[in-house]
Amino acid sequence: MTAPDVNSVLDSAEVQAFATGFPTTLAHLGVTLALLGVGATLYMLMTPWKEIDLVRQGNAAAALALAGVLVGLAAPLAVSLSVSTSIKDIVVWGVATVALQLLVFRLVDMVLHGLAQRIREGQVAAAVVLVGAKLATALILSAALTG
Repeated sequence: MTAPDVNSVLDSAEVQAFATGFPTTLAHLGVTLALLGVGATLYMLMTPWKEIDLVRQGNAAAALALAGVLVGLAAPLAVSLSVSTSIKDIVVWGVATVALQLLVFRLVDMVLHGLAQRIREGQVAAAVVLVGAKLATALILSAALTG
C-alpha cells in the first residue's frame, strides 16, 4: 500500500471546505468578539461604578458583576452568530442584541436600589442577584433569537 499523494490530500473535499470556510469563520468570530467588546465597554460607561478599577482593587462583587455582564452579552451574541448566515446578519442581530441587553441591564441596575454603593462596598450578595437577573435576561433573549 502506498502513501497518499500530497496533492490528492490537498485537493480533497475536506481540505477545500476548510480552506474556504475557515476565513469566514474567523471573520464571523472577529465581528462577534468586536460586538462583545463594544457592548461591555458601553455597559462600563453606563454604570455609576468603575468595574475595572474595583476589580484591580480586589473587589469580588465588582468582578462577579462584570463577569455576569460578559456572559450575559455573550450568550445572545453566540445564538445570533449561530443563526446568522452572513457578517451583515451578525452585525444587525448583534447590535440589536447588545442594545436590548444594555437596556435591560440598565433597568435591572435601576430596580436594585443602592446597587452601585453595594458593589463598591464589595457586597457579593448584591452582585449575585445582579448576575442572576442578567443571565436570566440573556437566556430569554437567546431563545427569542431562535424563534
